[in-house]
Amino acid sequence: MARRSHNSADRAMPKPVTVSVDAMGGDAGPAPIVAGMAWSAAKNPDISFIVFGNSETLEKLVSKRSVLAGRCEVRHAAGVVTMDTKPSQAMRNGKGTSMWEAIDAVKSGDAQVCVSCGNTGALMAMSMLRLRKIPGINRPAIACLWPSRNPGGFNVMLDAGADIRADAEDLLQYALMGSSYARVGLGLETPRVGLLNVGTEEHKGRAELKLAHDMIADASKSAPFEFIGYVEGGDLPSDRVDVIVTDGFTGNVALKTGEGTAKLISELLKQAFNYSALSRFAALLALPSLKRLRKRIDPRRVNGGVFLGLNGSVIKSHGSADETGVSAAIKLAFELGQVDFPARVAARVASLSSPVQGDGPDTGQAYGTSK
Repeated sequence: MARRSHNSADRAMPKPVTVSVDAMGGDAGPAPIVAGMAWSAAKNPDISFIVFGNSETLEKLVSKRSVLAGRCEVRHAAGVVTMDTKPSQAMRNGKGTSMWEAIDAVKSGDAQVCVSCGNTGALMAMSMLRLRKIPGINRPAIACLWPSRNPGGFNVMLDAGADIRADAEDLLQYALMGSSYARVGLGLETPRVGLLNVGTEEHKGRAELKLAHDMIADASKSAPFEFIGYVEGGDLPSDRVDVIVTDGFTGNVALKTGEGTAKLISELLKQAFNYSALSRFAALLALPSLKRLRKRIDPRRVNGGVFLGLNGSVIKSHGSADETGVSAAIKLAFELGQVDFPARVAARVASLSSPVQGDGPDTGQAYGTSK
């Protein structure tokens, strides 16, 4: 089992963090986003916000939240990136949108982390354009937290959908970035990294997986993580691994399947306990345990995918996130803002020689943004 870190560098004392927020990208508009900001501000006195969008609308919403007084700056952004906007269109016409301006606040140093509920492809494309990739990174990845049996309650999985392709070098870089994230986000001194495959036997899997297996195993000899080899889908919530590495297609399918399963379990439990008067009485007796279970499997608790491999921290929240989900994403943003996380990733990548170094394939092809 991975050891918890007691290093002060990994668990620094709280310091002020400014989060830039794209308030217009969510499915339900800015109201739940501002509500999530207020919830976070009430829990954390060290956090402040720069929120981008229609200033008239936002100022009305912010003024109703006394906890945001003096801690939230509203900046007008007339444009909005919609969910059906293609990444290539967003890159060409995105300047002046709330998403673009929120990312630019990180680039300029006005904020440490950006949070958006908007279009994933557009957000990644804009983030790559404005923040650029860390030298040596071929493809940025989206890392998400997965409820698990580990003492900390979560595992890290990447890529969760930044790029549907990944060759062996990409998977090695995902292992490096994911282990760095686990050290900061989960407080693990030596995270255990597993490579997702159709089986744990070494002869199984595609050629690039076998090559990645050997490359990650070799890197683990000098990097601060333990490579446990191949893992299967059933290991995603297990306590035998801390970081699961896979390509974006597989990772996104796994993520959406997990979220759907959690919702199904919740619905089936409701149906079961509403079946009869006796079952409703049983539900009343079991209510404390059911609440704990619902909290453990609630997808909103782990809302927020982190874009890894960029010269700045960006967090993608679900477009349908309510105030609970938005608050979870902001909490994650605060934790990353406590440390210069992109610099840590850059140092880890730079610590390994070729084949990690190099510009590598063009990630933009996955989004139609390549020239």
